Amino acid sequence: MNQVILLTGGNLGDRLSILRQAKELVKTTVGTINIASPLIESEAWGFDSENTFLNQVLVVDTELSAYQVLTEVQRIEIDLGRVRKTEQWISRLIDIDILFFNNELIESTDLTIPHQHIQDRRFTLFALNTIIPNYIHPKLQLPISNLLDNCKDQSKVEVCHA
Repeated sequence: MNQVILLTGGNLGDRLSILRQAKELVKTTVGTINIASPLIESEAWGFDSENTFLNQVLVVDTELSAYQVLTEVQRIEIDLGRVRKTEQWISRLIDIDILFFNNELIESTDLTIPHQHIQDRRFTLFALNTIIPNYIHPKLQLPISNLLDNCKDQSKVEVCHA
């Protein structure tokens, strides 16, 4: 059994409904969700947007490989209406990132694990810290709580009570 940690998020449409649908689709196609963070609301990262993002971290047990998980989460994004654009950071209905896969380090043209921007994004670290603060980043060899304390990103992030 493998453990994958996913980050779901979006800032367009009915954000709450889309994240709930994404969570259900992860359950049916990827594996068993063991832990889910609270919903986190934050400003856009890497670009300007009037719409705030809603995000959630999911810790999932799966029998799939990292590349199979990638295929499934991309299929979920498409099923929920995501249209991929050439710009990297833009508003979107849904985005599902693979943050960690076991303690593996994967660097290929299709997949980088751990996700290369975890330590730079307060919203990601904040969500992770609510459920697994002592998880050690396998590349940086530091716990999530330490990465959050030292994150240079000071954008507004808060638990959403939806």
